Amino acid sequence: MDIYKEFAFDAAHFLPHVPEGHKCKQMHGHTYHLRVYVSGTPDKELGWIIDFKELKDSILPLIDLVDHRVMNEVPGLENPTAENITIWFWNKLKPLLPGLSRIELKETPTTGVIYDGH
Repeated sequence: MDIYKEFAFDAAHFLPHVPEGHKCKQMHGHTYHLRVYVSGTPDKELGWIIDFKELKDSILPLIDLVDHRVMNEVPGLENPTAENITIWFWNKLKPLLPGLSRIELKETPTTGVIYDGH
């Protein structure tokens, strides 16, 4: 069984390795939507896989590192493609959430990344 929690944050970035003339070479911003999934079996007594508050408390400090920031200035996000941002979140969250099973990051309403650690 999977549970999930959704978050939104706004951030600016530019992609330093795209060719000259590519519009993403310039500073621009997005409203990102992050969905974090945790897999497991509900605890027999508590009835949940993880307390949603515990899930939220694990993720919010990371959101604070990127929200209303230039992501290129965040260590590990010097080339902040949607793929690299998703991997960054995964690497930070996996030690905190052993049941982490998938992360979805939407950069626009129609564009995003799904990552399961592989």
